Parts: sequence; C-alpha cells; structure tokens
Amino acid sequence: MSEKKRVYELANELGMAAKDVLAILIKEGYDVKTTSSSLLKSDADLVFSQIMADNKKKEAEAQAAKARPAAPPVPAAAPAVAQEPSETTAGESGENGDEIHLKSPVTVRDLAQALDLKPNAVIVQLMGFNIFAAINQVLELDIVEKICAKNGKRFVQERREKSNHPVFERKASAVAAAEAKRQWRPQRKVGRPPVVVFMGHVDHGKTTLQDYIRKTKVAAGEAGGITQAIGASVAQYGDQTITFLDTPGHAAFTAMRARGANATDIAVLVIAATEGIMPQTVEAIHHAQAAKVPIIVAVTKIDLPGADPDKVRRQLQENGIQPEDWGGNIAVIPCSGITGEGVDDLLERILLEAEMLELAADPDAPFEGLVIEAQMESGMGPTANILVRNGTLRIGDWFSCGATYGKAKAILDTHGKRLAKATASTPVKIMGYNGVPEAGETVVWQPDEKTAKAVADEELARRRAEELAPKRAALTLEDINLLFKNEAASASLPELNLILKTDVRGSLEAIGESINAIKSQKITCKVIHSGVGEITENDVILAAASKAIIIGFHVRAMPGINKIAKNKGVEIRLYSIIYELLDDLRDAMRGRLTPETKEVLLGEAEIMQVFNITKAGKICGCRVNSGSVRVNLKAKVYRQKELIYSGLVASLKHFKEDVKEMKAGQECGIKLDNFEDFEVGDRISVFQTQQIAPEL
Repeated sequence: MSEKKRVYELANELGMAAKDVLAILIKEGYDVKTTSSSLLKSDADLVFSQIMADNKKKEAEAQAAKARPAAPPVPAAAPAVAQEPSETTAGESGENGDEIHLKSPVTVRDLAQALDLKPNAVIVQLMGFNIFAAINQVLELDIVEKICAKNGKRFVQERREKSNHPVFERKASAVAAAEAKRQWRPQRKVGRPPVVVFMGHVDHGKTTLQDYIRKTKVAAGEAGGITQAIGASVAQYGDQTITFLDTPGHAAFTAMRARGANATDIAVLVIAATEGIMPQTVEAIHHAQAAKVPIIVAVTKIDLPGADPDKVRRQLQENGIQPEDWGGNIAVIPCSGITGEGVDDLLERILLEAEMLELAADPDAPFEGLVIEAQMESGMGPTANILVRNGTLRIGDWFSCGATYGKAKAILDTHGKRLAKATASTPVKIMGYNGVPEAGETVVWQPDEKTAKAVADEELARRRAEELAPKRAALTLEDINLLFKNEAASASLPELNLILKTDVRGSLEAIGESINAIKSQKITCKVIHSGVGEITENDVILAAASKAIIIGFHVRAMPGINKIAKNKGVEIRLYSIIYELLDDLRDAMRGRLTPETKEVLLGEAEIMQVFNITKAGKICGCRVNSGSVRVNLKAKVYRQKELIYSGLVASLKHFKEDVKEMKAGQECGIKLDNFEDFEVGDRISVFQTQQIAPEL
C-alpha cells in the first residue's frame, strides 16, 4: 500500500500554518478537504520541495529588491497618461469584472462561487439547458461558457500545468528534458531476432508445438493442460535465434492475445487438422491482421486419425486467407508437435519472413520495452515480464512505465538466470518497480530517479484528470427518466458481490471481462474489489461488510485468513482453471435466485353426485376422467371454467374403504380440505408442485 501523509504533518515539516498549506493544495487540484486529509507521500514530497524552492526564490528576490537603488521620481511636469489594463494583467489577476477564470474540471460549486451566486441559483440556470446537476457535479466547458454568458461574464479556462505555483511547472519541463536526453546520439542499426506469437483456439497444440521446438515441458506444468498467462521463450535454430510468445487460446484471454499480436513481428496461426477453424481461431486471425504482422499457418496434429489439412485450407479461404500452395500468399505448413514432422519447415519459414522484414534495432539507443505481464511476487515485490524492443537494458537503469517507475535491480532470463543486460527481442523479468504496472505499458529508459518519477507522476496526474473529466453530454429529461427506471429495476434485483484476486494482471483483466459477460435479467454480478496478490485480511473484512464471495485465481490465502473468514461467515473459493471458476460462479448466481415453481397436472375428475354424510360432512361422488387422483395432492375446483377452490385432497374412498389413489375410469368419493360447496358437474383438477432450478 502506498505511504500517505496528512496535510498538517506536511505543514509542520514546512513550518507553515496548516490552513495555508491546505489552501495551496486545494488551489492546485488535490483532493483534500481538511487539514486531516491525506495525500500520497510522493505528492507530499513534491509539494514540500517546490514550496521550499519557491520560498527561497521569494527571499532572494526580496533581498535583491532591498539592495537595488530607488527608482528616480517622475518629473512633476510629465502629464499623466491614462492606460487601460493590459489583457495579460487581467488574465493573470483573475479580477477583471467581465472575466471568470477557472481551472478544469469545473463543478457547480466552483462556478457558483466564481459568479458570486448561490449553488441553487446555478442549478436552476442549468435546468434551462436541460441539465439537472448536483452541487459537486463536473460540468462540460461549453456549458460553463453558456452559464457565464448568461450572467454577463466571459469564461477563461486556466490550465493546471500553467499554474502560478511552481509545483506543477516542473513536470512538463522534466518530461521534455528526458526526451531531449534520449535524442543525444546518432543511430546505429543491427539485425535482431524475430519475435513470434503463437495464436489459435484452445487445445489446438500451440504449447505442445513450442515444447517440441524448445525441448521443455511447459504444457505439463499448466493446470488442466491450458496455458493460463502469456509466457515467453527463446529458441535456437542453427545459428539463429527466435523469440516466442505463447498466448492462451481460451476466449477469456482475448485482450491478452491482442497485446501479444501487437508485440510481435510474425504471427503463427495454429489450427488442429482434426478440428479446423474454431471461433477463437477467427478472433486470432483478426488480432494478427489488426497488428499488421505477417501470418504463417501451422496445421498441427497431422499425426492423428481424421486429420484433414485440405479442410483447413478451405476454411482459411472462407475467412479471407489464401494459402500459398493454392495460389495465395500465406504459408500453410502441416506439422506435429509430437513427431516433429514439419517443424523444421515452420522454423525455416519464420526465418525467411524475418529476413524479408529486415528486422533491426539500435543497441546504443535508450532502452524501450513492452510489458507482457506484471505481478506482485512474494519476496520480490512488483515484477514485470517485458520484451525489449530497442536499445539495451542494463542493471541500474532507471525507467518509467505508465504511472509507475523504477530501477532495474535485477534482470532475469526465461530460465531465471540473472543477466547484466538485455538487448532487443529478448524477453526478461525485471525487478525494481515502485508498483505493479499495467500489462501492455511501454517501459522507457530515464536518465535518473528524479526524471523517472516526474514522468510517472505526470502520467498519473493525466489519468486522474481524465477520470474527473465529463464522460457524456448533458442529460435530457428523457435520459433522467430512463436512468430512474433503470435504477429502480436494478435495485429490485438480487446481487452477487465478488472480490477477485489473481496472480497476474492479465488474468485479472481477462476474468473480470468474463464475469461482465455473464448477463442475466434476474440477478446482477458485481466485482466490488479486485487486485493482484494473495488474499488478505482486508479482503475478508471488505467481503464481510459487503456480503461478498472472495474468488482467488492462482493465488493462496495468507496464513490464518481462512480462520478469520470462517469466523466472519465469508466464503473463499480458490481456482486454477478458469472454466471451473466461471461455471461455479454461474451456479452461485443461480443459488441466489428463488427456484421457480411449476404445477404439473396429474389427473382430472368430474363430480357426478353430492352426498351429505352424518358426522363426515359433504363428500362428492366423482369419476376420474384422466390420469390419477391421490391423497394430499393440490386440488382446484372449476365451475364452468371459473376457479372456485384451491386446496388439498383430504381423503379418497372407494365404496367404504379409504384409499390413497384412484386412476382414470374409476369412481370414488373425494373429500377436499375445508371445502363442501360442491355442485354436480364441477370439475376437480389435481396437481403436483415441482421446483425448477432458475436460469440466469
């Protein structure tokens, strides 16, 4: 968890009044409300250093002003010339009577204060534009302009990066300086190994084929024989090297396959000759085509009975891929990951495609890489599996990666061996991140810690501003009515809350998408919290408070957590295969629904005569027309198609004997529970109630 610091603690360190520091933070857009509010330690450190620098600058300016000789007085004869205030002065002061200066995002409260109006007055004016807003709602800038114009003012947007306070002035200059340092030397190009991705449907032989190539047993170590996360390996073919990325074939990992395609030079589309093209094969084709990489088709399992490579060729044509041996330009190579047949042909074709691509990189360039997978590892902290795309990564290099940054403390190859450096097309794991990065992020070399942190902070600030920015156009009355209807409908539905923990971010993303894809009009399923790493006590506390189930994928619960969960009545489910997880989740959703009740008609009888028996009351003499009538079954009495009774069959008599059941064609006496208002001709229907498992 990131360290935090309270506003009053920062004020004590600065030797300033807490309220003054709070005012600076609010002015610069930090989400703080009182002097007890917290902000990230990294933000606090940045504010501290910049305020100190600002104070020193002001002291130096004050001392210089004292040392400066006084300006000569203006001659008395000089006429006074009236000057209008300059546009710059008006803009900077924010006190020009016709202008309103605000920094985005602008809320209703901000706008009301700037216009010197009560928030309710602004809300009423917004209604005139069909906008129904709350006091803290963020407004689109064109609406802010209209409200200002309505009140005789002109809206001027101030950008935070141009703030008078230097806290935010440093970031843009730091990024620019970092970019300048990255362009300091001439470029040098040398050849590099091709990066190849294997794509295709689940269980079509991708991992087995790579196993044969690299002579390892990756598939044997995978739960259920299914590749669960993107992996990488390096293979030697003769005196040349090929880097392989393996992407899972399950539909839940669509996004991961898309990242794999975009990270590579060549896509090998793996199709089993025994099954042909499947839905996920088509998805893989689309990903490879979207990445604009050459495609090679490997038709696997040709050693098995029923293999039909020509069927695969026909299906490829139907999907817009023309096989080379049928007059097209896509190589289709039959092969087997078991016998090795055709594998050499496949490798030679990969190297031929790579040669035509003229792949090259600059080993002297500042390092650039791509995060293939990222995770939090026990004893190692945040780590990332990356693919070096250009330059050379060395131990001790500083880097930024999206909103994270770090220093390469260790570089490990695909076998876990420590390296001093890694060059282009090399897959490695690096340690030294300050947090878990996002899969697919670009890793960029930075000259020092200060620059790396500034670049990461700027990206973090950009993402926060993006989250705060308005996401949609102004609401109309129709929109609001629809919103209320949807909220009312969803409020009446039962809800299954989940807390999801996984080993890597790719799995977190994929499983989250799969859960969202489970649609039901009877129950909603909501992931209220998700993260990478072990199941902790905080997860259990949150689950207990929100009545959620904790789902773990390839993770364990920390020691003692199961006991805490049991005491709090929290259910923890651990999985290593995604199919089982999703199936159990659907079962859990059904379990939250009330079973549906169905009445099954078992028999019908017609009342032929009504008998009034002393002490027994009225009994109807009936003929069973269809099915059977049994004691204790549900009965309904209809008179001229109108229902007049619903209850139970109390007893049956055949002559004077009590019986349990009477069948079609038999005559009997029927006594109903708490009903005697019989008439000849009434019809009695007998039902059995069944409970049916609800469907989503």
